[in-house]
Amino acid sequence: MLRRTLLAATAALAAMAAQAAELKPAVVYDLGGKFDKSFNEAAYSGAERFRKETGVAYRDFEIQNDAQREQALRRFARSGYNPIVAIGFSQAAAVEKVAKEFPDANFAIVDMVVDLPNVRSILFKEHEGSYLVGILAAMASKTGKVGFVGGMDIPLIRKFACGYRGGVKAANPDAVVFENMTGTTGAAWNDPVRGGELAKAQMAQGADVIYHAAGGTGLGVIQAAADAGKLAIGVDSNQNGIAPGHVLTSMLKRVDVAVYDAFKDVQDGKWTTGFEVLGLAEGGVGYALDENNKDLITPEMKAAADEAAAKIIAGEIVVHDYMSDNACPY
Repeated sequence: MLRRTLLAATAALAAMAAQAAELKPAVVYDLGGKFDKSFNEAAYSGAERFRKETGVAYRDFEIQNDAQREQALRRFARSGYNPIVAIGFSQAAAVEKVAKEFPDANFAIVDMVVDLPNVRSILFKEHEGSYLVGILAAMASKTGKVGFVGGMDIPLIRKFACGYRGGVKAANPDAVVFENMTGTTGAAWNDPVRGGELAKAQMAQGADVIYHAAGGTGLGVIQAAADAGKLAIGVDSNQNGIAPGHVLTSMLKRVDVAVYDAFKDVQDGKWTTGFEVLGLAEGGVGYALDENNKDLITPEMKAAADEAAAKIIAGEIVVHDYMSDNACPY
């Protein structure tokens, strides 16, 4: 009996040791770099939170061109990293190819579905969070004209724009919404000069609140709005502190939680694959309120946004998802 107990304990310890050895996390960021103060940096924040809480180190890589996606993923997989988290829809083809080559490794991808047994796909309901900041934009605007600057012109970014437009129109049906995309290649995520130019053009037409979903390009939007004494709305990470008093709020997309959970699930032996969609109900999106913007958000504005959030969660408001039909009814 004692021998069986010892054997069982030894087996359990061996299993725990094997599990610990398997935990060797890695992140591959999208174009724009991990310090874009937006999408990639949210992923970095999640990885850093995990490192600080657990003491487990991770590796990361900032790609400089599309060819490096597959190279970085394969290098991490060959070196036994697990899980390997790829940030951005553009990583899909590389993740699919490398995940097939290394079926025993665990991969995760943000913003795209890769249907393989060793891949976790994480999507967000960006349109829901964008609807809320649209309400805030319309209520803060003094001109009745607001703007949107997107990064790469793809359905995902049109999804942000459409949700935003819906929120603006819900708060002010007569509002005018200007909309521009930065470009059609990955360079559109890291062009703050162009972002500033687009914001200035919208402000010249009367826009006094401009929401960006443009990665590093959005830093130019925020700066232009601040220089003109207008308001910007940040995205993905909390960008309220970039220009305090000139960032109305930020639409939070909890990529940090997605990365942290991926690392933690492997550590805890709770790894799952398939796909998950995170919206308001799941805490996957929202808007930021802190000391940097508390004087910009009136009680009435907060009440309106929070009421809309509650109704979206309850199913009383259904925000149109542009990616369902590539159309925006607002």
